[in-house]
Amino acid sequence: MTTVKSKEDISEEMAAEAKEATEKLTAEIQTIIVGQKAAVRRVLVGLLARGHILLEGVPGLAKTLMLKTLADTLKATFHRIQFTPDLLPADLTGTSIYNPGSGDFKVKKGPLFANLILADEVNRAPAKVQSALLEAMEEQQITIGEQTLVLPQPFLVMATQNPIEQEGTYPLPEAQVDRFMLKVTIDFPRRSEESAIIDRMTAPAPPEARSILNPDEIMTLQRMVPHVYLDDRVKNYILDLVFATREPEGVGMEKFIENGVSPRASLALVKSARAHALLEGRPFATPDDVKSLVHEVFRHRILLTYEALAEGWTSDKVIDAILDKVEVP
Repeated sequence: MTTVKSKEDISEEMAAEAKEATEKLTAEIQTIIVGQKAAVRRVLVGLLARGHILLEGVPGLAKTLMLKTLADTLKATFHRIQFTPDLLPADLTGTSIYNPGSGDFKVKKGPLFANLILADEVNRAPAKVQSALLEAMEEQQITIGEQTLVLPQPFLVMATQNPIEQEGTYPLPEAQVDRFMLKVTIDFPRRSEESAIIDRMTAPAPPEARSILNPDEIMTLQRMVPHVYLDDRVKNYILDLVFATREPEGVGMEKFIENGVSPRASLALVKSARAHALLEGRPFATPDDVKSLVHEVFRHRILLTYEALAEGWTSDKVIDAILDKVEVP
């Protein structure tokens, strides 16, 4: 795969090559995962844009299998961490173990030292554990004792979250949720898809994913993303959407929005739109790339008023209303 060296290196040929590579990756994932095409695509956007993902969906919708299959197709390491109320930060990051023979401390790395991490039921763990995970996500490194260790690359965290009304959950603060680039919702499969799931997963020899790309090739794709061209009109469209959440009176939504999205949302929307353009085989981002990701970028960052909740409004419904009001360039 072509190496990116400068801004001028992104061409239509390189974008087409990136699309071909990611399409092969998607096709291989789909040999294991039936349906869920939109969710798989969002996971790839997060991977290429170096952003982490918060997953929402009922149990049994193949969230673990999806990330495990992605790891298999990338020759990447994968760890699933089950978050529980008695989990400690060292259970994620690792710890220093004293060797009485040599008198030295030896670092024992925790499960966060992998390319792909599934943080299952992340809000069942107390705040200290959540903070340890989110610090690793933000800094891409972990300090154990006096040593600072860099996490393997590429590094992607996909976290699942339980409804906050369930017993034994610790709601993630807005500042921590904001660190996830995308919030992806997963729905039940259609009847035909469920039939295919039954046939595929109960066969005498269930299918296994083949390796398509290696971590170095994924990092080459990641380096392409910042070089995807973003026209000023597309950038201003992103700003219009962001400021529509902060100044909702301009789009008639002041009754429903308590707080708008943070500057992280602007950065996340730019990065994810560029990554989506690359998946489409284009060296430039368009308003359609922005519109295709705005729900995933905004839905966990918009804080609704009590009036909106009482009237049955959701973040997605508010985002739909904003998209209808903001002019597309």
